[in-house]
Amino acid sequence: MTRLSVDIVRTLPGARFRLRASFAAGDGTTAILGPSGAGKTMLLHVIAGLARPETGTISLDGRALYGPGVDLAPEVRDLGMVFQEPRLFPHLSVRANMLYGAPKGSDPEAAIALLGLGDLLRRRPADLSGGEAQRVAIARALLRRPKMILMDEPLSGLDPARKGEVLPHLRSLSAAEATPILYVTHVAEEAAALGARILTIDDGVIADAA
Repeated sequence: MTRLSVDIVRTLPGARFRLRASFAAGDGTTAILGPSGAGKTMLLHVIAGLARPETGTISLDGRALYGPGVDLAPEVRDLGMVFQEPRLFPHLSVRANMLYGAPKGSDPEAAIALLGLGDLLRRRPADLSGGEAQRVAIARALLRRPKMILMDEPLSGLDPARKGEVLPHLRSLSAAEATPILYVTHVAEEAAALGARILTIDDGVIADAA
């Protein structure tokens, strides 16, 4: 089943090429794999509504997010976003960070269990490791009940030990959740570990991996 459909063109500032992305993503995890500067982050920003394409269409579950006469604001696109940095609020506890932006009455217990956050709920971000903070950011995106989660190299800022801490939780999320994930990375092993369908991007052009 196609969940996300993208067919866009966008000029990349300072690049020698244009982003020409045409693909569909379904349930489970779809990885966009490519080197730095290939257009991966800009692609996620365009899908999320943080940047505009020059031409094209974007739809999610049959609902137009961008196209002729349509340009929905990021907050109404039903997308969760996990950036390279956790971007947690330093004055809020882990529990409050998780629930920030979640619908009123949201129960965080499933996300807490899935991401192993039970012992961290009263801590502040300054008291977390990089891997712990990124798991909180993932839980926050999940609790917003999006129709899809976009992840922009969520492990790139972590050392190997912290990557090893987070990756099993990402595998669990991919296996357990009905919410599909679009996962951007430059590390093929990450995409393979998640059991993702892998699309490659090079010089702004996307293709199915061989």
